[in-house]
Amino acid sequence: MQFAKVQSATFRGLEGMLVDVEVDLGAGLPQLLIVGLPDKAVEESKERVRAALKHAGFTLPQRRVTVNLAPADVRKAGPMFDLPIALGILLADGQLPSDALKNTLIAGELALNGTIRHIHGVLPLALVGRERGIKNILVPTSDVEEAALVSGIAALPASSLPELVEMLRKGKLPSAVPTRSLDAISAGKDWEEDFEAVQGQEHAKRALEIAAAGGHNILLTGPPGSGKTLLARAVRAILPEMTQDEIFEVTKLYSVAGQLPEGEGIVTARPFRSPHHSASSVALVGGGTWPKPGEISLAHRGVLFLDELPEFPRSVLEALRGPLEDGTVYVSRAHETVSFPSSFMLVAAMNPCPCGYLNDPKHECRCSASEIARYRKRISGPILDRIDLHIEVPAVGFEKLTSEDKTEAAGLVRVRVQTARSVARTRLRDKKIYTNSQMNAQTVKQMIPLNAEVSTLMRAAMERLNLSARAFHRTLKVARTIADLAGSQEVGTSHVAEALQYRRAELTN
Repeated sequence: MQFAKVQSATFRGLEGMLVDVEVDLGAGLPQLLIVGLPDKAVEESKERVRAALKHAGFTLPQRRVTVNLAPADVRKAGPMFDLPIALGILLADGQLPSDALKNTLIAGELALNGTIRHIHGVLPLALVGRERGIKNILVPTSDVEEAALVSGIAALPASSLPELVEMLRKGKLPSAVPTRSLDAISAGKDWEEDFEAVQGQEHAKRALEIAAAGGHNILLTGPPGSGKTLLARAVRAILPEMTQDEIFEVTKLYSVAGQLPEGEGIVTARPFRSPHHSASSVALVGGGTWPKPGEISLAHRGVLFLDELPEFPRSVLEALRGPLEDGTVYVSRAHETVSFPSSFMLVAAMNPCPCGYLNDPKHECRCSASEIARYRKRISGPILDRIDLHIEVPAVGFEKLTSEDKTEAAGLVRVRVQTARSVARTRLRDKKIYTNSQMNAQTVKQMIPLNAEVSTLMRAAMERLNLSARAFHRTLKVARTIADLAGSQEVGTSHVAEALQYRRAELTN
């Protein structure tokens, strides 16, 4: 046999794509050629395959070996083709039974000694294999638990090339790992930061509860040491558990990005991403020569925390506009455009001025009016307009810090948040969205009818606070969440009045 074909796959963005690994043994000087738009990592697989075959007791055929990765017009990246190339060569040379790998998708990186190493993106590979009716997926043992999340395709582990070849020669495949049920996987985790550790700041805690219940964006403004960062990190303790669909979405993202927890193969806790203000636009939005998810996509279904918000470059903050509005980020390159989901809850924190003590009764502000204006202008109006709740976080006094009064446990708050989210998800299931914050203008109009009293209140608020159309709809979405927390089917004036308290006129101009 001089020709063989095995099935592998790659991914573009988050979507898997089948790749045929074709091997031809032809006449000519002994050499190994790889065609089909391989990147540098794929080109280097020639040396890894050669060394791995040697340590497995084989040698490359003394022929001209041509490997084609089809379709040839799609760029192939990463070391995941090492294993299918090696097995394809053995098949073409007649050293393995011709039907040994029938109906099996193969992916894995080879070490020089033949060990099969971890690769990225196994979950989308398993999904595309199932969609195309492939029966098995053969992946590194370290990644088999991730592949086993997909029902309808058998996940086969492979730890080393010599062991695998020995089994295939006997007409056997590795034993499949049982499919993992998401119901049996423990969701979430306990965080060190808890609402019980935050003394005082009841107003901010209430706002964070509303933000968590509706997935709303929130900005915390206050002097240094007032607890903004602690509050932001404590919000993780009150976020509801992810649904099975959400777990799958987030795991798929982290798989492609190569950031799955080691040895687990799944993400069960809502993401909490906190990039430093020196992060570049590519780090935040995503990109690279072959686009990978950035911080805002890795925060999908979770929280993106931006501390010291004005310190981020303006160009980086402006890149948030589309994702905050649409829940999707598009990364365009000359050869392709890919999209990544980015439906996250933004929690931002900032000082009121460069020194941080504007309007603080116990510290004198040393900033001039022009310095304060320049500091605030680092954040554009459109970005502020996309933030639903603007909260003042004042400094905490001695009495509050030393008080023995117990604050409400995060578990109790989480129950309310979970209940409110469940109510919203049930109401919005036909729209295929999860939270109130995801409603568009048309959905807001449909789901939040305004009675005469609410209409009068909103008309007055728009004139007094100079609310934009976007701010108008975002206020109603916050009011809807407040009503859900209160167990009310209708949005009343009290709910709208509270929502309006979280918007400030000077931030919406």
